[in-house]
Amino acid sequence: MTIEEKVENWFVPLSTTDLTLKQAYSQLDEFGLEQDDVPLIIQLVENPKFDLPGIDIFHGATNLETHDYIHILLGRGVMIKDEAFVLGFTMGSSNRVTTTEERLFSFMTKYVYPKDYRFTDEDLHIFKDAVRLGFVSDCQSLAKVDYKKYLDWPLQKIREDIGIEVDLLKAYYAIEARRYPHIKECNRNLVGF
Repeated sequence: MTIEEKVENWFVPLSTTDLTLKQAYSQLDEFGLEQDDVPLIIQLVENPKFDLPGIDIFHGATNLETHDYIHILLGRGVMIKDEAFVLGFTMGSSNRVTTTEERLFSFMTKYVYPKDYRFTDEDLHIFKDAVRLGFVSDCQSLAKVDYKKYLDWPLQKIREDIGIEVDLLKAYYAIEARRYPHIKECNRNLVGF
């Protein structure tokens, strides 16, 4: 299988409960990006190591490893609409995202990011839905969780411990599948339910 095929097909369904975070991450680690592979403009926007002291330009910023853990726990793959959802939900779970911040992030992802990483209007719709979903969720701020302590835990137990509401995600994933019936990454999120 080519790297492109792995990117298109990889995801750990939300219905997966017994796999540990370490096991799931090792699957992604076989073909995933390294932090240095991520274009600098994206790192400047999304990685907290580039924040100015005392200033969070974008709430929910994480390093790549943490971002990958969040993909797994939210049951999303690594296609562009999956990215839009994971980024939005992570930002929303901080409960600190302003309208201005959301608009600025949307502008950056639509016009400033490198071509292969840019969000379309559909991607931005998913991103904005996810910001709101993360905000209404009672989960911990996903960017602040210490995932290292959860590496040997089953995914279901981690979701329960940090407050990720599987039923909330399932309800949204069903809506997303109805909106985008022609898009693979929007129609596989309920596998196993």
